[in-house]
Amino acid sequence: MTSNDTTVLRVAGRPVGRYVTRPELPARLSPRPYLHPVTTLAGTAVTELAPADHAHHLGVGVAVPDVEGFNFWGGRTYVRDQGPTELDNHGAQRHIAFQLRDPDGFVEELRWVAAGGELLRERRTVAATELTDQAWALDLTFSLTNVTTGPLSIGSPATNGRPGAAYGGFFWRARKQSRAPEVFTAGSDGEEDVHGRPADWLALRGATWTLVFAGATEQTRRDPWFVRTEEYPGVGSSLAHEERLPLPPDETVVRRVVTVVADGRLDRDAAAALVRKAVSP
Repeated sequence: MTSNDTTVLRVAGRPVGRYVTRPELPARLSPRPYLHPVTTLAGTAVTELAPADHAHHLGVGVAVPDVEGFNFWGGRTYVRDQGPTELDNHGAQRHIAFQLRDPDGFVEELRWVAAGGELLRERRTVAATELTDQAWALDLTFSLTNVTTGPLSIGSPATNGRPGAAYGGFFWRARKQSRAPEVFTAGSDGEEDVHGRPADWLALRGATWTLVFAGATEQTRRDPWFVRTEEYPGVGSSLAHEERLPLPPDETVVRRVVTVVADGRLDRDAAAALVRKAVSP
């Protein structure tokens, strides 16, 4: 079932995600398309929308806190030697059209606009695939092209002086539960050991569900993961970890993240096996 403003993703006939293309949101939240709710095959919701702790966290999507000084993340902007600051610098991602739209995915074109002008043009591809009777995969690729006549660069609070806050790119805000989820990779456990480091895959394990995030291209795997479990449950990529990412005119940055959405609490072997199945050629 679809409408002009929403698309419902289905796996084996079951709805697993709702994609909102034109959300009505205040400018301060950097309005952008998002997936919410995203559910397991059993129907357990594994995303959060505009929670009280971070109203600008919008389910699953692409968000960047600094594109040449404009905020496409939402909320306050981190200013060097000043800290988080309310600025009138928010951009918006505007849906142009679907090139393709099926029950199991879509290809979308978007404009990233700020201060009355277009900075980036994005092509976003999303696909939902059944893996087992208890797990499916959400495959999300985004390509950002500089459509201005001058150079742009992508930054993060980390590149602007806030250590450990290199968020920006793919981001998944998970549901807050009574206990913080566990997080692990193939060789590490816990937020302190996995945050800010690259890993082929990273698992977030809640009470009755597990999300396993995997970079599906070599470049995506080089980006360190941004991870929060105690403050709130969220996992994202870091396009600008230590340095700003330059984007000359007409150049494009591409990233692809595949997320396994599973019922139950997966162990390392099960998580790794599902990732292999999800990202196999």
